[in-house]
Amino acid sequence: EGMALPQRILFPLEDICMDWQKRQRPGTGLCNLGNTCYINVILQCLTYTPPLANYLLSRDHSQLCDRQSFCMMCIMEAHVRKVLCSSANVIWPRAVVRDLKFIGEEFEPDMAGDAYEFLRCALEAMQRTCLSGSSDVDISSQTSTIIHQIFGGFLKSRVICLRCQSVSDSYKAFLHVLLDIKAPSSLTKALENFVTPKKLDGKYCLKCSKCEKKVTASKRVTVHRVPKVFTVCLERAADHTGRKISKIVEYPEYLDLRPYMSDTDGEPLLYSLYALVVHSGDTCLDGHFFCYTKASNGQWYKMDDESVDNCGIHAVLRQQAYLLFYAR
Repeated sequence: EGMALPQRILFPLEDICMDWQKRQRPGTGLCNLGNTCYINVILQCLTYTPPLANYLLSRDHSQLCDRQSFCMMCIMEAHVRKVLCSSANVIWPRAVVRDLKFIGEEFEPDMAGDAYEFLRCALEAMQRTCLSGSSDVDISSQTSTIIHQIFGGFLKSRVICLRCQSVSDSYKAFLHVLLDIKAPSSLTKALENFVTPKKLDGKYCLKCSKCEKKVTASKRVTVHRVPKVFTVCLERAADHTGRKISKIVEYPEYLDLRPYMSDTDGEPLLYSLYALVVHSGDTCLDGHFFCYTKASNGQWYKMDDESVDNCGIHAVLRQQAYLLFYAR
């Protein structure tokens, strides 16, 4: 519907396994190599993303990879295998820190960074790896990599001209969603706000192709196709100064995405929380990151650099969450 079909499927959707292949206690913690807590939390959340971990543990990527230089998928495969399969007391994520500049130009060793930015860049680096050697792949086919098949969905943007009522639809792929929490007190309220139509007037006026001039319009963004893993950032930066929105925003253990879809009719689209990142600190420019993840044994653990401690769901749901990871 309005979206071009991929000419090639780079990774079949049916090959993705959402359930852990093996149930075990969690792996070890990660050493902080100097202001690397923002890296450690994302590595841990990705390690405990079941479909990604299953794929990386299968070694399907490295067996076919012929890249001699930086490869984010090879780095992640080696890291996940080390965390989940070795008996080490602590893992040193040296390969990630060594290749930081290839993951994102804004990152530098020994300098603090933002966990959301690192997640965004890490997923994009893995996506680039999946597309290497496929320069002739059309835009739609690029959203059929293993990364997009796990984390990717589509947003639909519907613009209605308030003068002639003409409707224009466009679609955009996403790997994560950024939500405004200045007013909302819960994740569901923030999602409701996200899909509420916004009026475009004044300097935000759009040119209507039928009226052939700038007009006041209504724009509504909805989730058009859901991902296997729904990743949300609760935007805690109040403004460009780094002031932080420190309020608690409630989030459920189980989330239904159906009310936020382009088509709200049909069965519930249920997701289960399996990881979250917390930022502690007075401003967004300093502080510390730690995370909570659900291991393959079904138990929750607080992961704070080297320490990995068992905890209950009640502690998990009381946090000042920054990033939330939900699996279908």
